[in-house]
Amino acid sequence: MKKIISAKQIKEADLFTVEHEPISSLLLMERAAKACFNWIRQRLLTDININIFCGTGNNGGDGLVIADYLLARQKNVRVFIFRYSETCSPEFIANEKRLINNYPNHIFNIYSTNDFPEIKKDDLIIDAIFGTGLNKNPDGLAAGLIKYLNNSGSKVVSIDMPSGLFADSCSTTDAVIVKANHTLTFQSKKASFYFPFSAAYTGEVHVMDIKLMPLYFDSCETNFFEIEQADIAQLIKPRTAFSHKGNFGHALMMCGSYGKMGAAVLSANACLRSGAGLVTANIPQCGYNIMQTALPEAMVITDSNTGILTHSIPYDTYNAIGIGCGIGTHMETVNLLSKVLDSGLPVVIDADAVNGISSNKKLLNKLKPVAILTPHFKEFERLTEKAKDDFHRNQLQQEFSKKYNCFVILKGRYTCVSSPQGNCYFNPNGNAGMATAGSGDVLTGILTGLLAQGYTSYETCLIGVFLHGMAGDYAAAKCSKAYMNASDITQNLSGVFKYFESLHTT
Repeated sequence: MKKIISAKQIKEADLFTVEHEPISSLLLMERAAKACFNWIRQRLLTDININIFCGTGNNGGDGLVIADYLLARQKNVRVFIFRYSETCSPEFIANEKRLINNYPNHIFNIYSTNDFPEIKKDDLIIDAIFGTGLNKNPDGLAAGLIKYLNNSGSKVVSIDMPSGLFADSCSTTDAVIVKANHTLTFQSKKASFYFPFSAAYTGEVHVMDIKLMPLYFDSCETNFFEIEQADIAQLIKPRTAFSHKGNFGHALMMCGSYGKMGAAVLSANACLRSGAGLVTANIPQCGYNIMQTALPEAMVITDSNTGILTHSIPYDTYNAIGIGCGIGTHMETVNLLSKVLDSGLPVVIDADAVNGISSNKKLLNKLKPVAILTPHFKEFERLTEKAKDDFHRNQLQQEFSKKYNCFVILKGRYTCVSSPQGNCYFNPNGNAGMATAGSGDVLTGILTGLLAQGYTSYETCLIGVFLHGMAGDYAAAKCSKAYMNASDITQNLSGVFKYFESLHTT
């Protein structure tokens, strides 16, 4: 599991590496800047004009070293030092002296708006002004410079962080922040990169491995993690030669209502495709022919009601329940949800079931440690409160999981799984093509199928979101993001499972 650490911890990792590798801080800066230079060089047009804007701290020092490398290869480079402070870091001073000695005619200072240079749309801007060292919103001349860069129309590459963006908290909505096309960040993504607010500023994020010592990361504490493919490969259990359907559990999908039987089909199909041995769909009468025709592999139990789910059934023959996809929020259905929670079975609570709990908060006290809730942002706000910003929402999510001893899968670009211990696991894969009707139904089916097979709630959450995202990436590669629909995600689970099966056979 990859740790997501704070800006303060990254600085500590720098110092640890300097002391224990050992390496000087100047050479470590050189290493970081060279990684950025190599990335930039591979993507540069030969005759492009490059404008590097440097602050007076270590981020500016990175920019100065990048400039030195580019000028040594006869690139068209101008370096603009924004003198926002009379205090300069020692590494900045050393690299400024080197650049002045080597290329004195390429360095310019910015003291006022009169010093802002002319920038053409075809130019490249390299932003090395603030990095992670910022603790307040840019104002005055700093804000003016950032606005000037944003209005230039030029492509922007930010070093480590877009200037003005905070690493470990959410910037205010009126903050002035560099809008980068690419962000070259050091060693690991910063926490803010995992939240929607930062997307407008970071562009594509590329992690530069600057070889900070792993020993530091082994010992540092965090409750933020990024799920890695290797984690999933270890968690997925291979099937044995003498396996039979009884080994892989019986899942109950309680789903659908009049006009929303598509949600029932999507979730039940995904449940089967995730490996559940048996799947029973508990649906209203109106969906009987639809389900039996669309998904003959599933067994069907119909409610006595024609259009909605209202009545409880015996649950003792099932290993896991998925409830919520397309069921509506009628009072009879919410009452049924209460009985499902009383069953004590592992349960995935999605969509209208989440909304049902929001309308009857007493049901929160019935959540068991095995429960998994899968809301999107608006559904989660109905459960808790309207979040002030992305980090506040994450705090609410952690508090909810700890208070009710359950798992919450908050869906988004970086879907976040929170555990009863307050840890957060961010899923790195998936794409914008998955922002389509039924994608959440597919996830619910996958999760329920995994629970039925005997995976723990923790394992189910991590495996489920990763498989879902990976299948979505496969689908996007085949169909395009605009064309794909939820069924394409399910269809591409085959390739995902084949990939992980191959890891067990090699």
